[in-house]
Amino acid sequence: MYFLKPTDPHPITPAKAVMLALLCLIWLGTGLVGHDPWKPDDAYSFGVIYSMLQGGSWLIPDIAGEPFMANPPLFYWTAALTAKLFSSLLPLHDGARLASGFYSILTLLFLGLAGRKMYGENRGWAAAIILIGCLGMLVRAHQMITDLALLAGCAMLLYGFTHSQERMLRAGFWIGTGVGIGFLSKGFIAPLWFVLIGLLLPALSQNWRNRTHAYSLLIAVLFALPWLTLWPYLLYQHSPARFADWAWQHNLGNWLNYMKSGLHYETFYYLKNLPWLAWPALPLAGWAVWRERRRLAQRDDLQLPLVSAAVMLVTLSLTPNIKEVFALPMLLPIALLATASLSMLKRGAANALDWFGLMTFALLAILMWWGWAGLLLDNHAKITIWLKDFQPGFTPELQTAPVFFAILATLLWLLLVWRVGRSMRRAVVNWASGITLIWILAMTLWLPWLDSGKSYRNMVASLKQAMPAQYHCVARNVGLGDSQRAMLHYFGDIITRRDPDRVCELRLIQGDKLSQPLMDPARYQKIWEGSRKGDKNEHYRLYREIGKE
Repeated sequence: MYFLKPTDPHPITPAKAVMLALLCLIWLGTGLVGHDPWKPDDAYSFGVIYSMLQGGSWLIPDIAGEPFMANPPLFYWTAALTAKLFSSLLPLHDGARLASGFYSILTLLFLGLAGRKMYGENRGWAAAIILIGCLGMLVRAHQMITDLALLAGCAMLLYGFTHSQERMLRAGFWIGTGVGIGFLSKGFIAPLWFVLIGLLLPALSQNWRNRTHAYSLLIAVLFALPWLTLWPYLLYQHSPARFADWAWQHNLGNWLNYMKSGLHYETFYYLKNLPWLAWPALPLAGWAVWRERRRLAQRDDLQLPLVSAAVMLVTLSLTPNIKEVFALPMLLPIALLATASLSMLKRGAANALDWFGLMTFALLAILMWWGWAGLLLDNHAKITIWLKDFQPGFTPELQTAPVFFAILATLLWLLLVWRVGRSMRRAVVNWASGITLIWILAMTLWLPWLDSGKSYRNMVASLKQAMPAQYHCVARNVGLGDSQRAMLHYFGDIITRRDPDRVCELRLIQGDKLSQPLMDPARYQKIWEGSRKGDKNEHYRLYREIGKE
């Protein structure tokens, strides 16, 4: 393997390794438990998981009894198992969210192993720390989303490729396993990336044109085959219609129809949004590529992440569904390139990033403490009035444990930034610790305020109370989405259904507060109306057909 491993003048001591590991674990563990499923991704993902736990099919994902074929079920299986395993200690939704932590740990582990293999023993921690510092990872790493399982698979894939020029069995195993996990999480995108990266590396660089790399790809295919075939085969045997729905409507056919329509205005979405999603890793990665631009042909350690990032960017930009969460896999090769830059970064640039991070997070922490104190004391400041208007009906309470942890985190952050020694790593460590501090404050001081507006619990309880004791079924309009159906099922055991023949005596209509649903007043009587606190976009009305009381 032709990887350059520079000598590090500031090696990682065991004490520093423990400190960095604790930083990763604190960043990851904070926010996984303690709040209800939030719209949209938490809610609909947990809807699938809850259906499995309630006796639904583990082969065909569904939400409240209706198939949900957007993604294969690996993440849902894992989350259902963690929810059941920790059901005696945690609510089901918190236990399910631990699966996100599991896949995020795998991501950090294999990205760190890849960084260590490519850039030296002391660079594995740097890769993981740079990744947790990326702004795009902060919220998404703590949600119930299948993309986290794909992310773990991609980290394994990249780690496998670091061995593909010298240890074909190890490379093939981890590449194939990563592809399989990615496929069973998000579908065909992971196998596509495997093929393109595996072929482009030898096509673009002579260093990858050897038998070991080719055999590694063949072995990877063998290890990936069980992942790629077992669930689709069982799905097809059980229901060819559902298999076609998943494989064609949600994947291949959807993509082909999109490609026929040509480029769209969202094609450059990721290119425009990567600067903030991958901050501060992206400028560091760009510097590494620019600095070594004349030696790229000899730098395998730059070729692998550079080709991977380019493949991911192009393929994701040409898919019909464009969302910022889909950009998460691109952060992995970008973080690796940023890791390479640490030995090239000038001290002035490192110090500038360091001081920018310190000032930014210090200011944000002050604002968060000030805003929380204003809510608690009801000081009638403009920011307090705005916060109360944003979450009407929220009543702040002084909770000892969250405040204690918030104070402790703030003091430890001050101690950390004061004690971290001078090195090129200081900027990225301080940035990651600042991100962690802000997240801790959000998930301690501000969690009740956030949960008040993002949870469906109170709204569903109000709806349930207004429903008659006996009814046949509840119909819904087209505006009621997967997230809402999932939370109605979880919090109220309310299952809505399509009702083209109008046999249901109850009808739940979702719209905005000002809209007037076209329900015949001579036939239907409105018996309930409500929404989540402060939500001006989602308003619900429950109607009962007159004469069917």
